[in-house]
Formats: sequence, C-alpha cells, structure tokens
Amino acid sequence: MKAWLCENPVGVAALQWKELPLPEPAAGQIRVAIKAASLNFPDLLIIENKYQMKPPLPFVPGTEFAGVVDAVGEGVKGFKPGDAVAAFAGTGGFATHACIPAALAMPLPDGFAFEDAAAFICTYATSHHALMDRAALQAGETVLVLGAAGGVGTAAIQIAKAAGAKVIAAASSDEKCQRCLELGADAAINYASSKLRDELKVLTEGRGPDVIYDPVGGDLAEQAFRSIAWRGRYLVVGFAQGQIPALPLNLALLKGASLVGVFWGEFAKREPRRNAAMLGELAGWYARGLIKPVLDRVLPMEELPAAFERMATRQVVGKLVLRTA
Repeated sequence: MKAWLCENPVGVAALQWKELPLPEPAAGQIRVAIKAASLNFPDLLIIENKYQMKPPLPFVPGTEFAGVVDAVGEGVKGFKPGDAVAAFAGTGGFATHACIPAALAMPLPDGFAFEDAAAFICTYATSHHALMDRAALQAGETVLVLGAAGGVGTAAIQIAKAAGAKVIAAASSDEKCQRCLELGADAAINYASSKLRDELKVLTEGRGPDVIYDPVGGDLAEQAFRSIAWRGRYLVVGFAQGQIPALPLNLALLKGASLVGVFWGEFAKREPRRNAAMLGELAGWYARGLIKPVLDRVLPMEELPAAFERMATRQVVGKLVLRTA
C-alpha cells in the first residue's frame, strides 16, 4: 500500500508519500481499500502538532474516507469483503488502505458515491447534531450560518433548509455568498465588506436570528451574539479563524439566550445508538436528494500538499476530496 506518512509533525512539507506494508486487520477491525478521502480542518492542525489529539509517531493523517471492505478481523459482525463503507476514524485516510475498528464504519446504501461519502460524515453529523439536537431547531425559525461556504457551513445550510428554517449565510466574499444562495440560503452577508450586525438587523426586521451556527470564532462571535434573538441559541462549533473568542456573558442574560457547545465526536462516543440513528437519517436524506456534499475539488491522492495549500489559504468552498487511482 501507499500512504502519506507524518514522521515529524511540523507541517505539510514534512509529509512523505511512501510504500508501506499492507496491514492486516486485528480483532474487531476491518480493512478498507480507500477510494476517496476528504480534508477537514483538524487534518491540517494534526500534522502541525496543534490538535488536541496527538497520535504516536509515525502516523498516516486523514480523518475521513470511504471505500470497500477487503478484509475483516476476528469477531467482526455486520461487514464482509465487498461492502461499501465510509468512516470518520481520526487518522489513516490519506492512503490506499486503512485498518479501522468496525464500529467506526458507516455502511453505504446503494448509489452513494464514494467521493460524496468521503465528505459526508464529519460535516453533516456535526451540523445535524448542532442544529437538530443541541439547538432543537424548529420550522420557521431563522438560522445564521457563519463561515457558510465551508464544509460544515454548506452542510448546515442544507440541513436547516430541510428542517424548514430560514437561512442567512455569512461568508467572506461575494463569490462565496453567491454559492451559498445557490445552495438554498435565503439571504447572504459578505462580512468582509459590510457590517454583520447592520445586515442582520435589516434581514430579520430587528428581531435577530433564533440560532447562530458558528464554526469560525474570532472577532465575528461577539458581533453575532449581540444580534441574537430573544431565547436564541448560539452554537459553538469550532474556531477556524484561529482565535477563541471571549464573550461578555451579560449578553446571554439580556437576551435570555443559550450558549451551546457542539462536540459531535464526543457525542458519537458517549451516545453511539443516537449517533447511528442520526447517520441513518442523514443517509436517507441524501438518497432523497435533500442534502449533497459540496465538493470544491477532487484531486488525486498524490496531490495532498496542493490540497492543503488550498485549504490553508481559505479558497475552499465546501470540501476538498482526494481520490485513489
């Protein structure tokens, strides 16, 4: 097999595309012949030694991938060679093969394209858990999606619309805003060229959004929180801007608002049955055409450094996917 190996986590330049021995699945594991893998922001952090999870060296990065089971370990039930699966495994995806615990694999229904499946679990599970579980989003409510052109942002737009909400997308360029409108957002704000609070006041007739979905953090957070509606829910999803904001907690008091943490990975570990049910529902939505991953580029696996460069310079709309030969 071939894989991108991280032997020294100092950044993309240290990764090497190497020939490695084909691993055999241990008890409880399956081996997946990888067809496609996607980039997530933690993939960049982990090879720079900036992520909370620090795998032992050397390791193969790549959080999320899809492919075909080609071997099963002792005691595995529910999977056999030839089954199509997707997985969010933490590492191992930027390769031609990976051995993972069978419990981390999601069976793919017929017709689920590998490139879509590789860009599916993290963004859609995060956004569904955030909007439907943590925020209890109701039809007719207004959702503000910050960083709306990114992977989780585009997923959040689609899920909120499927739930019957009004969606205001906020992104950093007119091009990204236009893409969000094409995905179904009811309105879009370019926060690089206009004042977020002023635009929200106009679009919500002074009421503010009921739910704010924030995977960005940084200096947008307080601006957005000051605009939230009475009994609003502010979803803390991530900090793609790099800065963890400090919010004046009196804002929550004045608006009767909730500050809600979203950690899908921990939810999946602690509540596996609910997580499995959610993934099944999302697969059904995909089959019905209600949701579909937005793919920025599909590149050969060998071009991983170029994909990372595109992600690091914030050019990506949706998700970047790498495919094996």
